[in-house]
Amino acid sequence: MTETGTSTDWRSWQESWDRQQEWYMPDREERFRVMLDMVEAVVGPAPRVLDLACGTGSITDRLLRRFPDATSTGVDLDPALLAIARGTFEGDDRVTFVTADLKDPEWTARLPHTSYDAVLTATALHWLHSEPLAALYGQLGGLVRDGGVFMNADRTIDPDTPRINAAERAHRHAGMDRAKAAGALDWADWWALAAADPVLAGPTAERFAIYGEHADGDMPSAAWHARTLLDSGFGEARTVWASPSDSLVLAVK
Repeated sequence: MTETGTSTDWRSWQESWDRQQEWYMPDREERFRVMLDMVEAVVGPAPRVLDLACGTGSITDRLLRRFPDATSTGVDLDPALLAIARGTFEGDDRVTFVTADLKDPEWTARLPHTSYDAVLTATALHWLHSEPLAALYGQLGGLVRDGGVFMNADRTIDPDTPRINAAERAHRHAGMDRAKAAGALDWADWWALAAADPVLAGPTAERFAIYGEHADGDMPSAAWHARTLLDSGFGEARTVWASPSDSLVLAVK
């Protein structure tokens, strides 16, 4: 997985990241399918997309496979995941990657465009607490063009259903334990491989210096996301897909 000939096999690294993420979210591909269905439904098959907190470029990869005439700007702060993304899409002039901290009030100044047809993100914004996330949503209200869309697919927790939450979590973790026993990599396992790779070791060390070990965001409910997006200048917002633990919230400008 580390090298092919004299160059790093970036596609293998991206695919291994996808498999690791699927250990946590077996229905991850279904979330992406619905996300892209709604992109096509609202803004068409050739959108200018901002892949927000893009990681290895999982959304961009699926976007361009489905919509060859789309373009994507990926933005992230993680040097290791961005190294994989840049390596995977090297030479593809439809894709641009930007290093930026979404908590920086000036991060949008680093983008190559001032507006986008669609801003898409998945399994990323739970790293933010509610206050900075609301501020970010306010900025996105200015980035999405009129008639454009924002979509966030992420873990959501409804505080009004503690027994349902506990039952879902126990069932999900039992399935994860079975998959782990069968050889699936978890988050820590994957990062240990990255840290041992001669090309990714340096960026991985930088990554942990930036983020630390674990996310500490609030993971508010899908209803909170919809309300906050409406307050941020979007005209409509609601959940368009959900599992017992995750939601895809769509907002139209």
